[in-house]
Amino acid sequence: MAGWGDTSLQISPDEFPDPEVDLTASDATGEQMVVLAGGCFWCIEAVYAEVDGILELVNGYAGGTRATADYDTVCSGRTDHAEAVQVRFDPKKISFGQVLKLFFSVAHDPTTLNRQGADVGRQYRSAIFYTDADQKRVAEAYVEQLDRAKVFSGKIVTELQPLDEFFVGEEYHQGYAAAHPNQPYIAAVAMPKVHKLRKYFGGKLKART
Repeated sequence: MAGWGDTSLQISPDEFPDPEVDLTASDATGEQMVVLAGGCFWCIEAVYAEVDGILELVNGYAGGTRATADYDTVCSGRTDHAEAVQVRFDPKKISFGQVLKLFFSVAHDPTTLNRQGADVGRQYRSAIFYTDADQKRVAEAYVEQLDRAKVFSGKIVTELQPLDEFFVGEEYHQGYAAAHPNQPYIAAVAMPKVHKLRKYFGGKLKART
């Protein structure tokens, strides 16, 4: 069953395993935050925008310096930045492990080094920028669990890095997919991920108003 959408997933997304190691709501106080990178930030944002418990999403850059934190420079591929999304979430509604489950199962392919589909370069790498030791512990355990279970046809290459600083991206990148649903890249790349989320993880979606 290889090739669900643009990923190397070997199983149907609805069979994707829950993390064996996770943080519970009692482990956290208040909202939590992690920064995720997995290709174009428009796609990551589009997926999480529909998930219950997600409080805020900000597109930007992580891994590099303030001097190079702008779209044109990052797109050159000559910085240490990744296009990334700052994900703020309510751990009483969605655990950190479940945030990662959607990251691995829907939002991107974690087995392609420095690329997602036709987007090639270090700025499109798969990375989790964790904010504390607990997030690092859960992320490391989940990567090991998924590799051990051979959920993907290849080895996970996701980088785990401490979050030093997140740089907010240009205003026109914020909420881009929602504002431009018919833009060719959004229609061809982002929306299939959103449709997969809706099909396989409908129970995790925000209530429609």
